[in-house]
Parts: sequence; structure tokens; C-alpha cells
Amino acid sequence: RRYGGPGVVRVVEGEDAILPCSLSTKEDIVQKLFDWKKDGQKEVFLYDAGIHYNNGRPGQDEQFKGRVSHFQEELKYGNASIIIRNTKIEDRGNYTCAFPRLKPEGKIFNIELIVEWTFKNRNISGAAPPPYLKNLGATEDGVLLQCVVRGAFPKPKVEWQDSDGNVLPAEEPHVSERGGRYDVTLLTNVTKTKTNRFRCVATQENIGHVTDDDIYVPFCGEISFNWCLNLQILLGFEEHAH
Repeated sequence: RRYGGPGVVRVVEGEDAILPCSLSTKEDIVQKLFDWKKDGQKEVFLYDAGIHYNNGRPGQDEQFKGRVSHFQEELKYGNASIIIRNTKIEDRGNYTCAFPRLKPEGKIFNIELIVEWTFKNRNISGAAPPPYLKNLGATEDGVLLQCVVRGAFPKPKVEWQDSDGNVLPAEEPHVSERGGRYDVTLLTNVTKTKTNRFRCVATQENIGHVTDDDIYVPFCGEISFNWCLNLQILLGFEEHAH
């Protein structure tokens, strides 16, 4: 896990998150009660003198069943931290760790959990398939590349990048919609780089999906424009014959 500041834990979807909660007195809490809740209502983990959700106590919210545990050996040092395994986007929110029976007025700790999108190819309805890339051939000042993303919902953001991940200038994308799905075509004119590899990236942030593909562009040097155009198109097709 990573701490994003006081009272904040930041993880990427699928990672485990440790939510810290420790008494400054370090007093033994093996026979005490502590209660973890999410957003003030969802029961995350309740421990009461050895009885808890993982050994028979009912009442845990379905969202957290089988994914939350405490650190038994740490209880004698006042440590009521928990671990949430295989975090999900819906786990993000505000958590409280409460000791309601502590004198004089109880004690509550507040933790914010931030779960970030994984951004990987996701098998979700509407997730964009990998883009189709095509070398359209040489222009007077470079090579024209086409990226086509088909059948995506919601509408993806499509970008061309160089091999270092820098976003490249491109024409306005051409977007069409059919039956609630979007097709996006993006053209860019590229010039020679140290790798001559270029990547098209399609991102759908609201469903946490990203997909991409890359293409190698052979540059022709000082040969005739028409011959270079034909060579570019031929090599472009060969590059993406797979």
C-alpha cells in the first residue's frame, strides 16, 4: 500500500490495503472491542474480545465478506489495523476505527481509502477492443498514421504517442455512433525518432479500461517520393499483418 498523506491510504485496484489504527498508549486490546465501518454505516470488521466476523460473528456487510482480517499478534500492542485484500473500486471511501468502550469517551480514528483504476484490458461490455493501426504512407513532411477504434461505449479518448509516452499532435478525431457504440478514427503525421515506433492508446476512464497497440514506421531517407510512398504502404501492411 501507499500512504497519500495523514489519514489517507492509496492503492491500485486489486492490491491489498492496510488501514492503520493503533492506540498511542499501546495497551493490550485482546479483550477489548473495536469496530471498523465504511462511510458511517457499512460493517467492515468488528472485534469483541476474540469474537469477530471471521470466526462466526454475523453482521458483516456482504461487500467485505472473506476479504478483511486483523493482525492477531499485534492486538497486545494496541494495534487494531486491518487489511482489505483484493481491493475493488467500490471500496474507496471513508473508514472509521472506533473503540466505543474506552474511557472516558471512547476513541475514533478516521482513514480515507483511495482505490485507483488498474487501467488494463478489461472484459467489460462496451470496452474498446485493441485499436487497428495503419500506415497510410509518406507525406511531404513525414508519414501519415491512422488509428481506428471500433464499437466502444462510453466514447473513448484516443491519442497517438511516441515511444516515450509523449502525446503527439493529431487531427481532430472523426467520431461516428451506431447503436450506442462509438467508432473513432485519429490521424497523425509523424517524423523520424530514435525508435520510429508509435503507439495509439484508447482510454475509457469511467469504466477503468485502456487498450493500445503500436506500429513501427520505416523512414525512407533521400529516395524518390513516389517510390517511398509505395514502400511505406507495403511495409505498413506487413507490419500489421499479424
